[in-house]
Amino acid sequence: MSRALTDVNKDARRRRWKRNGRRLSAACIAVAGTAVFAVGTLIAIERSVTPLDLVRVHAVSQVVVDRNDRLLRAYITPDGRWRLPVERDAVDPRYLAMLLAYEDRRFYEHTGVDARALARAALQAMRAGRVVSGASTLTMQTARLIDARHERTLVGKLRQIVRARRLEQRMSKTEIIDVYLRLAPFGGNLEGVRAASLAYLGKEPARLSIGEAALLVALPQSPEARRPDRYAAAARRARDRVLDRVAAAGVITAAEARAGKRERVASRRRTFPMYAPHLTDREVARRPDARTHRLTIDRPTQAEVEGILANTVTRLGRRLSAAAIVVDRHTGDVHALAGSSDFLSRNRFGAVDMARAIRSPGSTLKPFVYGLAFDAGIAHPETTIEDRPVRFGAYAPENFDKKYRGSLSIRRALHLSLNVPAVKVLHRVGSARLMARLRRSGVDPTLPNRSAPSLAIALGGVGLSLGDLATLYTALANEGVATPLRTNRATPRAEVSETAESRTARRLISRKAAWAITDILRGTPPPKNAPRGRIAFKTGTSYGFRDAWAVGYDGRYVVGIWVGRPDGVATPGLTGITAAAPALFDVFARLDGGKRTPFPSPPDAQFAARGAPLPLQRFRFRGAAERTDVHPLTILYPPDQSEVVYAGLARDVPRQSARGRPIVLKAEGGRKPLTWLVDGMPIESARHRTSAHWVPSGAGFSELTVIDAEGRAARARVRIRP
Repeated sequence: MSRALTDVNKDARRRRWKRNGRRLSAACIAVAGTAVFAVGTLIAIERSVTPLDLVRVHAVSQVVVDRNDRLLRAYITPDGRWRLPVERDAVDPRYLAMLLAYEDRRFYEHTGVDARALARAALQAMRAGRVVSGASTLTMQTARLIDARHERTLVGKLRQIVRARRLEQRMSKTEIIDVYLRLAPFGGNLEGVRAASLAYLGKEPARLSIGEAALLVALPQSPEARRPDRYAAAARRARDRVLDRVAAAGVITAAEARAGKRERVASRRRTFPMYAPHLTDREVARRPDARTHRLTIDRPTQAEVEGILANTVTRLGRRLSAAAIVVDRHTGDVHALAGSSDFLSRNRFGAVDMARAIRSPGSTLKPFVYGLAFDAGIAHPETTIEDRPVRFGAYAPENFDKKYRGSLSIRRALHLSLNVPAVKVLHRVGSARLMARLRRSGVDPTLPNRSAPSLAIALGGVGLSLGDLATLYTALANEGVATPLRTNRATPRAEVSETAESRTARRLISRKAAWAITDILRGTPPPKNAPRGRIAFKTGTSYGFRDAWAVGYDGRYVVGIWVGRPDGVATPGLTGITAAAPALFDVFARLDGGKRTPFPSPPDAQFAARGAPLPLQRFRFRGAAERTDVHPLTILYPPDQSEVVYAGLARDVPRQSARGRPIVLKAEGGRKPLTWLVDGMPIESARHRTSAHWVPSGAGFSELTVIDAEGRAARARVRIRP
């Protein structure tokens, strides 16, 4: 019985072995067939796959960086992507370690395809009947990003394998990582870890927290479904899974993983930096094929200057704009350049680059008039000059406040920025000589209608830009020699290419004269609550209150400020000392943490200490006579081409009857009685007073005329608005 049972068991086992053998044979045949099919398919695909097109690898956003390679501005690619250039050396090493641990642990071991990962994925899929885990290597993902196609079919995967192997043959491992860092998708039009870090974290990827690094590792797997600005909860869950896996792999500790999970996930997308927009636009337009533009701008200084300008115009008025420049007087490097107070403001004409606009410089050229006089031996800082009415043919200059001080020193005349003494000195120095020296320094002053230089140059009767003024004032700060300005680091520095001949060619005034002017300007009364004597500075106001200037320097920097309306409309009451000078002092207070670089020592201590020598104790005025006749007739208020805000007028009605306080019209000079007319019609006025009261009939333009007893007339065209 037992023997019969044993025989039955043996027969059953033989049948099972045969059955299993047949199954195994079938499986082997299937595997072999699949392998042959896969190999054949792979060979066919390899023959059909076109070579890698690396155009996308190099099609990155143009970026502009500062003197320390900090991002000033980035530009979108032609296909509408933010794809910033980046290399692994500029990325936090912890992010790279987490990326490899999460995406491709054997990246440095395989040749594009991880066979072990493929086998594991295939086995898991056979057991579960579905795809459980992927087997894409970082090289395969990079190949897919270059190809810009994501095929999830078997043929598509085989195509990725072929491209990955070709990519490994063509690039090093480091280059492959660099391409991935540049092309990985992060949601929306963000591509690359640098663009994502700036947009979601507001920082460069060089230094990341554990949570930030894990978030950037997680996003490319499902960039749209995990966008932090739309799906913050999904982004958090994905980040936490990365933290768990890399902690299990030993890349970070469990404590670091817990700390990373406690970090907040940013829920909004930030805008990209946009510093010095006028300059960056100009640089990109000049070299459209360059990927990276390296400027001399210092980003922290630029940010401070832009903030100061924004605060300045907010305090002064809604239509005003401002511009600024900060220059290293030794090298000519421009550390900050702002063409407007708000690039995107339409009310302030922010797109207009006022740092390059040609405007009247007001009184800012007076120091150079006196400097040339010192060099010519016709004046000294302590020379006494007469501040009295004077006429040069038909030209009769007047001081800004219409007052005269009589006898005073040239030092005091420059402190007060008096017009009449400056014109007297320029009359002896020569307008043509001043223009020649200005051009010698590297600037190109613009004269109205290409006219010949005149005495009005001393008071702003010439066109210059803010950059021109900064160049001229580098001469005062740099022992009389102007320094060419430099905004692009590719341009050689002045100090590098400096020769005795080049210094002589750019010399504006002598070293002694430059020191004397600096000594005077250091004593200029500063604006309210500003320290005195820390910087040498000069203010200026152009005719009709259109431009307010302040230019100053210390032992290292030259700073220039312009305030006004880009459309050239006058702003009554706008002056250099009240509008531009406070911003100038604010900028200097922030340069180098508020530390001042000492001024150069005087070249001649005796010259600095002694008074004017006997021949120069009084200024000898020739060629014109002091005026003793009546003061010329002038309309003081409102000035010509100005706007006057008059309360009580409706904004949508151009003309209507108006009731309110009258506008006080003011005149000076002429022989009384005075007669006032508005648009040719006389208005009531006291015959022996220089003022009159006018109630406008409504909004719009009006022409004011005042006529004295001898028929002399002065006119002003103004605009009345609500």
